[in-house]
Amino acid sequence: MKKIILLNLFFLVSIFIGKTQSPSLSAWLRNTTITARHYDKTTGALINDASLANVQSIKYTTTDVYITTTGLPSYITGPFLDGNPNVAGNQNAIFKLPLAPTQNTGTPTATTGGNIGLFINGVALFDYRDGVSWNNAQSKVCGGPIMGCTGDGVWNRDAVVGERLGFDCSKGHPAGTNYHHHQNPSAFNLDLNVISTVCNLYASDGLYTINASAHSPLIGFAYDGFPIYGAYGYKNADGTGGIVRIKSSYTLRNITTRTTYSTGASVTAGPAVSTTYPLGYFREDYQYTTPTASQPDYLDAHNGRFCVTPEYPLGTYAYFCTVDANHNSAYPYAVGPTFYGNKVVTKVTTIPGTATTYSGPILPVELLDLMGYVADNTTILKWTTLTEKELNSFEVERSDDGVVFKNIGTVKAVGNASITNNYSYIDYTSFNEVKYYRLKQMDMNGKFSYSKTISIHNNLKSDEIGIFPNPVSDLLILQSKGINKKSLDLELMNINGQIVKRHQFLQGSTICYMETKNIANGTYFLSLSDGTTKKAFKVIVNH
Repeated sequence: MKKIILLNLFFLVSIFIGKTQSPSLSAWLRNTTITARHYDKTTGALINDASLANVQSIKYTTTDVYITTTGLPSYITGPFLDGNPNVAGNQNAIFKLPLAPTQNTGTPTATTGGNIGLFINGVALFDYRDGVSWNNAQSKVCGGPIMGCTGDGVWNRDAVVGERLGFDCSKGHPAGTNYHHHQNPSAFNLDLNVISTVCNLYASDGLYTINASAHSPLIGFAYDGFPIYGAYGYKNADGTGGIVRIKSSYTLRNITTRTTYSTGASVTAGPAVSTTYPLGYFREDYQYTTPTASQPDYLDAHNGRFCVTPEYPLGTYAYFCTVDANHNSAYPYAVGPTFYGNKVVTKVTTIPGTATTYSGPILPVELLDLMGYVADNTTILKWTTLTEKELNSFEVERSDDGVVFKNIGTVKAVGNASITNNYSYIDYTSFNEVKYYRLKQMDMNGKFSYSKTISIHNNLKSDEIGIFPNPVSDLLILQSKGINKKSLDLELMNINGQIVKRHQFLQGSTICYMETKNIANGTYFLSLSDGTTKKAFKVIVNH
């Protein structure tokens, strides 16, 4: 009971400070340059689309955030090998999400067909269903993409099972032009047990790569406004216990005929369990078992739990995209079959004129020239003053969210000067993704002012980017182990420092290919830069 009270306290505090932490503002993949791509359904040729990928703008009021997106990912979509004639298209959509989502204390709201969430690249999340169900009178499945008949709506087909042939390499497909995922948005060929060979024909990637040794990233928001994470998290809800796979509490029923629900209620019969209609083919084949106190890494009936996450250190309710031990998607996949919170997210046509455009954390007025970069997992800050008058010191402040800062060190100022003075500070604290820094300029009379705030990204750690094969002959492959939140500029240099090839690892992608077949044999250095951090890797070309 104490644990439950503590978690609810965490949740209430997180709601209270939600507007300042605002992962619902900062998590989105903003893009104004990268266009979407798809494979032609007839020829298989790669087509560059005219529409932008990911999210184009983020605006907010005191209560809501407005996401403008095409609904198209930066990873390649299609083709859809089940005969689906559609192509992913520009949704030209604006979604309104709450900054402070709330729990539904009444009857839980069921998920429905169509959008039930939004991934951070603007792509839609659907639940398990595809509109197909068993028709007892005709002894076949009907509805949805199966035209000419309607199902009973009693035994409803699981889209992840029934439509697997129609998913592209990224585990997505379009309804009309609305490209969406029903499940964990990582590529089929990255699963430990590969259950689809579509990636062999039409290589692509996904929104993120499952990494069993790190807390999965925040990858989306449900239509009640609560965050959605990938497959791995902290074992215990308070952030302890190490990193584990977060597990669904739904399991397949032990049945051979389909005449009752898991509640025991008798219903119109479905087909007997068979190789054609195996267990798991219908949503009603599952039963929910409430986790015990010894199962903190199992989820509730909504496929979520109260817990600490990297973005919510005080705790929040969060959904998880569940997978099994082989990293294959596990029912109910992301959200559902009911929402935890009040379903309030809507698609709108206009944004209030009073809304503010979000372009990063709120920045104080710029007083000094402040810059920083990462080197060997430490952060080096440098700044310059043009003149100084009765200046005492600089207090260096660091923040996880760009709003709440703490003092990490002090640098003594020259005091009085009419010439340029250069300063520096080294922060030896390592971090995973991004930190924010600013300077508090302290005068000798006790007054102070702030510098601009800068963000330092550290998403180029050597163990987060895999480069293979090495030595390489014709094609070098870069594989991200997480989410690329910024596009990476690639430069291949020879030992004389001459750049022999340039390329780009796109934001929102997890794999990148660089051709080396025309590069002479020898030793090269491949540099990756996101504009703030730069890493270099030795590459041997040997044809």
